[in-house]
Amino acid sequence: MSRRRFGAGTPLGLGIAVSYLSLLVLIPLAAVAWRSFDGGAGEFWEAVSSEQAVAAMRLTLLVSLAAVVVNAVMGTMIAWVLVRDDFRGKGAIDVLIDLPFALPTIVAGLTLLALYGPRGPVGVNVAFTRVGITLALIFVTLPFVVRAVQPVLMELDRDMEEAAASLGAGRLTTFRRIVLPNLVPAIVSGVGLAFSKALGEFGSVVLIAGNLPFRTEVASVFIYGQIESDGVQTAAAVSVVLLTASFVVLFGLSVFERRMTRHAG
Repeated sequence: MSRRRFGAGTPLGLGIAVSYLSLLVLIPLAAVAWRSFDGGAGEFWEAVSSEQAVAAMRLTLLVSLAAVVVNAVMGTMIAWVLVRDDFRGKGAIDVLIDLPFALPTIVAGLTLLALYGPRGPVGVNVAFTRVGITLALIFVTLPFVVRAVQPVLMELDRDMEEAAASLGAGRLTTFRRIVLPNLVPAIVSGVGLAFSKALGEFGSVVLIAGNLPFRTEVASVFIYGQIESDGVQTAAAVSVVLLTASFVVLFGLSVFERRMTRHAG
């Protein structure tokens, strides 16, 4: 009698994986979606289309886009430096990149508030402004682009770069025409993950945002405020909008990666 293997490829392994994901992800998300329609589709639409909710979601979208654009550029540059340059302290910097993953995000907000707040030592006050919110999101989403681009740079064949240089191409031209096209899928992947993270970020922005309606109140803080004031259905409705936006971004990212893989093959 053949022994049945236990693994992800067996029906048993698949069942365990699906059950685990259902308990931790699918069922809680379904509960939030169900709660958002407690009063019917009319109340759902009223909740997500109120002036304060729309303002919070619009601000969230704008600052998230600003943060990921900055990190798309700076994250790629940092990855380039870490891979292509040798300097003292390189290992320490490489470890610091992952600090936002390990650090409680509210600590990041407190640090930014202490540094760039009204009593900060640098003389720059961005507390309770959109700039401060963007800085917080840049901090928590920085590793996504760096860690997506870094391994691609490490595996990139440098023979083409050397050939381009031997033909007289400058560094900028070589980067733009040879290196960058190979990095675009990784950059897009990192940006997509960073954007999804920024949409729902709470800890790093709750202190520095000031939570002023129509000015510095992002969607996650709006949701928290609604829960505190017993507006659970409104909080759930806005949460569903954010979840849907994140799912669309991640699904689009998955389709993009599959197409790039098929094209490369």
